Amino acid sequence: MKHQKYAFPAITAFFIIILDQFTKYLIANSLSLGDSIPVIKNIFHITLIHNTGAAFGILKDSNILLSSVSIAVTLFIFYYIKTQKKIEKIHMVLLGFILGGTLGNLIDRLFMGYVVDFLDFRIWPVFNVADSFITVGVLALVLVMWKK
Repeated sequence: MKHQKYAFPAITAFFIIILDQFTKYLIANSLSLGDSIPVIKNIFHITLIHNTGAAFGILKDSNILLSSVSIAVTLFIFYYIKTQKKIEKIHMVLLGFILGGTLGNLIDRLFMGYVVDFLDFRIWPVFNVADSFITVGVLALVLVMWKK
C-alpha cells in the first residue's frame, strides 16, 4: 500500500514511453536520416534527425551529462513523491508526463547514443513526443503550483 502513490505517475509514464518509442521506431524505420516529408507544406514536416544534444541543439555530444541529468530528474521525481504526504492528482499526472518524457529520451541516449527527433514545425528545432510531454508537464506543473 505504501508504494501505491507511485502507481499513477508510473502508469502515466509507461504509456508515454510506449507512445514515444513507438513513434520513434516508426519514423526511424520509414525515413533515412535527414529525410523530410511535408505534412503541411512549409509549416509542419516529419524530418528524421539524430540529436546528440539537448533541446534546441544545446550541449551537443554531451550524452553522458544528459543521461546523468535524466537519471537525476527521475530520482528527484520519485523522491518528491515519496516525501509528500499528499499530492494532488493533477500533479501526479504532470509528474508522469515529465517522467515518461525523460525516460523516453534516456532510452534513446543509452541504447543509441542520440535521441531520435522528427516533429518539425520549421520555425524551431526538430523535437519528439517525449520532448512534448516534458514541456507540457513542466509548464503545466509550474502554472498549477503557481496558481495554488
